[in-house]
Amino acid sequence: MNQTDPLCQKAYGLIREMIATGALDPDTALSERRLAETLGIGRTPVREAIKELTRDGLLSVSPMRGTFVRSLSLADLREIHEIRQALEGAAAFRAAQCGPGKALGRLADALRALSARTEFDVDEAQRIGWDFHQALFDATGNRRLIQMYETLRAQNGLALQGVPGYDAARSRQAILEHLQIFAAIETGDAEQARRRMWDHLAHALDARLRFIAGLAGEPQQRTEP
Repeated sequence: MNQTDPLCQKAYGLIREMIATGALDPDTALSERRLAETLGIGRTPVREAIKELTRDGLLSVSPMRGTFVRSLSLADLREIHEIRQALEGAAAFRAAQCGPGKALGRLADALRALSARTEFDVDEAQRIGWDFHQALFDATGNRRLIQMYETLRAQNGLALQGVPGYDAARSRQAILEHLQIFAAIETGDAEQARRRMWDHLAHALDARLRFIAGLAGEPQQRTEP
């Protein structure tokens, strides 16, 4: 993809977000023309974006059939979380060295306020949680690390399509874990920040897998270290 063409970059970012958020479901056939019309962008930038998203593992090309949003498996979800632990642990470590920044601090305040409410909003908690992770990467100031995370986040969103979100109990626990990560970053304890992030992602995967196993009536196996 032409990294200097702002339209290619825009098309890439918008389509990736559509995949990550479920606006484009797994196994959906993509049409350059329809995407270009939807996004208000020419077909050439859309075509280049599709090529890049295929390289990112978000799309697949089937000869004689076309290009489709990939359908990821439970094994894919496990692999993505293993990579997230390494990548986000490194980001938390670096953010603790650099300082949290104002955006991360504001999100920590928002999580505290949300946790204190009588009426708890699970969807809002998850949205702020994802924003927290993004702000943490932004705090590192490492452009390549941020780019890697954004691709991985899209893959994670794709792998979770059709999987119900957290319940209130897990959402409240996730808020506590985010605040523990923030506390380590704020005090400059890089190793503690890395470990807190690693544990948070292990707990997140464990919650997802136990919920999926419960729906399927399978024995529940913990994945925590």
